Amino acid sequence: MMMINPFHSRSSMTALSGLIGSGCMIFGLPCLPPIIASASTREPQAILVLGGSPTREKFAAQFALQHPKLPIFVSSGSPEEYAQYVFDSAGVDRSRIHLDYRAVDTVSNFTIMVSELQKRNITDVYVITSDFHMPRALVIGKIVLGSRGIEMYPVTIPSTIKSENPTKSLRDGLRSVFWLVTGS
Repeated sequence: MMMINPFHSRSSMTALSGLIGSGCMIFGLPCLPPIIASASTREPQAILVLGGSPTREKFAAQFALQHPKLPIFVSSGSPEEYAQYVFDSAGVDRSRIHLDYRAVDTVSNFTIMVSELQKRNITDVYVITSDFHMPRALVIGKIVLGSRGIEMYPVTIPSTIKSENPTKSLRDGLRSVFWLVTGS
């Protein structure tokens, strides 16, 4: 019997380690060392902002000033006029900004944007989101971006929200693995 492996070899290991690691984090279980342990010396080539709060775009605009050569991808953030106003007010060149409104949730933020990043040969990306949202974004990002060999560098924004329910991370981690296997 011949089995078809739906994963790329390195990608499947990254996705698997992301899912196992997220399960360990969620349930407080001891984890084994990461399956793939490689310290990256590469620099991020882009900024990905996960929509959900206007403060994320405001933060991203200031962050972009510190990284003037990086393109900025905003996935389902504030309305276009407001987002452009925020980046214009900060002095960020509009040619760097790529607004995308196709995503409807955190999983689709990643599953939609991974193709855009791949098309541009981006292998390392800063991911900006709120501190309470980052644990879930890490689970999804490690699976989705990792499956395509894209390294994620988390950048958190402080918020007044304490934390999300950990079951959201597990649910979205499973949804990400489902996307990885089925492509949808």
